[in-house]
Amino acid sequence: MALRNRVTPLGDLIEGPERGLVYGNRGCLHDGAANIRRRYNGRRWIACRLAFRGWRRRPLMQPGRFTELFFLDEATAFAAGHRPCALCRRADYVRLEEIWHKRHPGQSGADAIDAQMHDERLDRGGAQRRYEAALDGLPDGTFVLREGAPWLVRGSCLRRWTPAGYAETAARPEHEPALVITPPSLVAVLRSGWRPLVSLLHPSAMPEPP
Repeated sequence: MALRNRVTPLGDLIEGPERGLVYGNRGCLHDGAANIRRRYNGRRWIACRLAFRGWRRRPLMQPGRFTELFFLDEATAFAAGHRPCALCRRADYVRLEEIWHKRHPGQSGADAIDAQMHDERLDRGGAQRRYEAALDGLPDGTFVLREGAPWLVRGSCLRRWTPAGYAETAARPEHEPALVITPPSLVAVLRSGWRPLVSLLHPSAMPEPP
């Protein structure tokens, strides 16, 4: 049975057979029957490695434990508002903190990062925040909303996200505003030349289409 634990760039949880390349959680979201009952539980939304120290949890979605989530890639996790785990991705987390301090002087530690992230990813009503920015100024790995669907910024192109990978390609317009999905602090991380321990982009995004 497919579980509703695949995460879209919009932060929604969907069912599907695709596991993706990045793992994570945002607290316990399910009930004793593995039905999703809430969008999130707490501010600590993390993105993890699929494998770490041989740890395995079976079955998934055990009662009272955190809900195991899967993302197509790191770009998808960033768009949904998840940051690198400080345990299984320690080197990535340390690098995130270094970048974070430059953007947010005075903010230190996971609690401060998570509080800032929570404000950037959700509005007061709990809906995902979006904001306008110049499309040609966005770094690769950023997601924008186009005709109601999430599209990945990839070089001179945009690639439409699907649970199985990136589908059709559209030209990346110049001198046009875009409705951005990825939180602004994580766009700054991408702009720094982010090279994580996990896959930043799914193989279907590479190489850049001609």
